[in-house]
Amino acid sequence: MIRIENLKKHYKSVQALKGVNLEVGEGELFAYLGPNGSGKTTTIRILTGLARAASGDAYLHGYHIERETLQAKRQCGLVPQTLNLDHELTVDENLDIHGRLFQMSRRQRRERIDELLAYVEIADRRNSPVKTLSGGLKRRVMVARALMHQPRILFLDEPTVGLDPAIRRRIWSLVKRIQQEGATIFLTTHYIEEAEFLAERVAFLHEGSIVAVDSPQSLMAGLGVWALDEIVNGEMETRYFQGRDEANEHVERQQGSFSLRRVNLEDVFIALTGKRVRQ
Repeated sequence: MIRIENLKKHYKSVQALKGVNLEVGEGELFAYLGPNGSGKTTTIRILTGLARAASGDAYLHGYHIERETLQAKRQCGLVPQTLNLDHELTVDENLDIHGRLFQMSRRQRRERIDELLAYVEIADRRNSPVKTLSGGLKRRVMVARALMHQPRILFLDEPTVGLDPAIRRRIWSLVKRIQQEGATIFLTTHYIEEAEFLAERVAFLHEGSIVAVDSPQSLMAGLGVWALDEIVNGEMETRYFQGRDEANEHVERQQGSFSLRRVNLEDVFIALTGKRVRQ
């Protein structure tokens, strides 16, 4: 559904993407992870036609994003990092304008708005100005807007940034429901547990290059099951073990402060790059 071939992009002296190659299958929920400045948002901007690549090719449902821009854009919806709704308009008016941009008839717009507001559970706020909504409700409006023209692919660029844990989990449930109904979802996030919970596969991007692609379970299994954090000479070090007994035996032979936990995706990323996802 998404195909990227040797994609490159630079901003003056900064090489944002260094020949990225990637395929995402139909109906897949794919997470694209990396620290700030690694090239995640640049990739999404190119895939959604908001920026041009220096070289390489990108396809959405078989349409080349530069040679068949209009057809490609019709395949996707975008929920960006920033809240870019019109805050002076109502929820209904924001969705209606989006439908007009995609040349939906008035009847189509009315039916689709009714359907989506019920779907994201904000039908009671359809006539509320967006500026009166909470952050979580605004995110749901943005998801509804992205779905107005029934795209095959949904790009979610940090969709839960700044939301409290309870609201984030409501958004997670909504994202899983969208996927179960057939959409392909391309997700970027700094919340590592979000990718672990939602994604079937993840790619780690580091300084413009993909350094690993696999399922979260396979990537974590490559390190171990248990992670033991300890302070050594004033620095945090982490050791990985397959069994808890093995980790406990190590603790008994050492002195100092230890914390035993399950391996997570951030451990994988640090092992690959030496950096944390949240940087």
